[in-house]
Amino acid sequence: MRLLRLPSPILATVFAALSFAPVLRAQGQPQGGDAALQKRIAALEDGQKAILKELQEIKALLAAPPAAPAAQAQAAPLPTVVSIANAASRGDAKAPLTLVEFSDFQCPFCGRYSRETFAQIQKQYVDTGKVHYVFRNLPLQGLHPQAFGAAVGAECARAQGKFWELHDRLFANQNGLAQPAILKSAEVYGLDLPKFQACLSAPAAAEHVRKDLADAAALGSNATPAFFVGVKQADGQVRILQRIVGAKPYETFASILDTLLTANGAAR
Repeated sequence: MRLLRLPSPILATVFAALSFAPVLRAQGQPQGGDAALQKRIAALEDGQKAILKELQEIKALLAAPPAAPAAQAQAAPLPTVVSIANAASRGDAKAPLTLVEFSDFQCPFCGRYSRETFAQIQKQYVDTGKVHYVFRNLPLQGLHPQAFGAAVGAECARAQGKFWELHDRLFANQNGLAQPAILKSAEVYGLDLPKFQACLSAPAAAEHVRKDLADAAALGSNATPAFFVGVKQADGQVRILQRIVGAKPYETFASILDTLLTANGAAR
């Protein structure tokens, strides 16, 4: 039997979120139309629903029977190359290593990685010219119904040079992924709204996201976030050296990147 062990701070957050909102409801809605308190209650209830959903997903994963060792070894061989053509990226395209992220804007684990780990990788490896960072879309629509639309919105922002701004804002507020909220984000960053709305309605951005989905499937990636680290070839594709699955802490990424940088003659 496999047991899920969560750190005590996470458990405390989970139980607080699961218990606090029902208490507020039991006390009744605020008199006099206290809009601010109503919003706080609604936010707590949204957080409660998200946590319950993630716990249900984890429970389903734990309930799945473990595969036989031989089957596991054959199920996920390391892919050879990953394409980065026409993908959003940051940093020096000639950096010794390329780190490709496949992600979902509604995935809470992707959000945690973006908020807690990505900035450190950016500062220590991307800004220093050691890593070229590439983002590709993997919206898991069966679990996260707003993820595909958010990915399309980010690609439409990229068409106006604002991909990373919208990327950061969407991951910072994963409750704001409906189209009205995305339009508001586009307005905040000064995008041309008629062009942005036309892009949302046109097929090109959605086709780009579907291409990312197809490439992720070909790589055997069906969970987010997923990362591939490698070196760029002459044809522009990245020869994969390492795969990282899940929102691992910064120290895990740093250890892998430092090892590969040393092996490729570009020590930290």
